[in-house]
Amino acid sequence: MASQPANVMPLFYGNVMPLSSELHPTHGLKPRGDLGFTRGTHAVPVTVDEFTTVQRFYPIVFGVGDNPAPLALIGLQEGQNLYLGADDQWEAGHYIPAFIRRYPFMLARLNPQSQELSLCFDDTAGIVIADEGEPMFAGKDATDTTKAILQFCEQFEQAVMRTRNFMEELTKLDLLMDGEVTIQREGLAEPAVYRGFRMVDEAKLQNLRGDQARKMVQSGLMGLIYAHLFSLSLISPLFERQFAASQAATA
Repeated sequence: MASQPANVMPLFYGNVMPLSSELHPTHGLKPRGDLGFTRGTHAVPVTVDEFTTVQRFYPIVFGVGDNPAPLALIGLQEGQNLYLGADDQWEAGHYIPAFIRRYPFMLARLNPQSQELSLCFDDTAGIVIADEGEPMFAGKDATDTTKAILQFCEQFEQAVMRTRNFMEELTKLDLLMDGEVTIQREGLAEPAVYRGFRMVDEAKLQNLRGDQARKMVQSGLMGLIYAHLFSLSLISPLFERQFAASQAATA
């Protein structure tokens, strides 16, 4: 979800390289014209800092595997983003997760043994280009544009660390379970069943010891859990959005 080894590219990223005044003295940032790079995904990583906003727009679930991360569902089928229009613009009035907004930049460790993070960018994105856009450097100094990007990426990385702590607590308390949602729509012969994600087990949550529950309330963990649980009610509207898209495609 955040910094990864160079041979493991995060979602959306094609080729990550460090940004520097030596290598990119005349590079500039072109305005982003669209979000077409998100078309092929149905789930976007989100941080705990975003939960209260995200839960108003998208279901929040957790990935599977050894290191599950929170995900905002923007579709119910692989490769289908239901919030991106034919013009590659995000649907007006809907929140765009920070993971998307930071692209094509990210902080990454250039040396696996180093703790230092460097500002990098995806040079396949086509918006950080020599002799075009808002300059990234003035001589050897970063411009305000580059400083703002670095600040945003640093804030995002800090949110990622808080998210990892949140996930560690959920794992420690054994609160995650395999998720399953069944939707029966009038007119459909068979119900739609969705799996392949994890969610908080409400029965286990309700049976926590009093001291554990109190600690979770005080730390803010409980509020994050309920933001996740409340957001699951948006799976049905998301299914309706998918159904309408499929109907339009076959019309």
